[in-house]
Amino acid sequence: MRAVLQRATDASVTVDGQIIGRIKAGMLIFICAMPEDTPATAAALAAKIAKLRLFKDDAGKMNLSLAQTGGSALIVSQFTLAADTSRGTRPGFSRAAKPDQANALYEDFITCMKSQGIPVQTGKFGAEMSVALTNDGPGTLWIDTAQP
Repeated sequence: MRAVLQRATDASVTVDGQIIGRIKAGMLIFICAMPEDTPATAAALAAKIAKLRLFKDDAGKMNLSLAQTGGSALIVSQFTLAADTSRGTRPGFSRAAKPDQANALYEDFITCMKSQGIPVQTGKFGAEMSVALTNDGPGTLWIDTAQP
């Protein structure tokens, strides 16, 4: 799985003019399932993200995890994270999991984040979404479970 994590002071997702997910302090997480991913991949990634020390402590150092801060996660499916830009100028997306598999893994990831004690809001799988973010820091990380 691939994920882009962005620390946020607030973030929201709008579909068809309606806000369907909104958080204040926490993390916006864009998530992409790959064909080789399994529910175990989703669980391991959720556990890692919940415990990553990306938030500042009282001394201003990134020593606190999302779980420790009590922040929320806004989780948005984002198949374009699987883009192949190695040829030409039009990205290819054949490296992304097929929609049925991707949706199931997206839902598994959401469930696993909730099981880590993280309050979760979501986008809508497969929908055209407008995502708004006030990035805190900015603090942005990229994770690929296939990379060491």
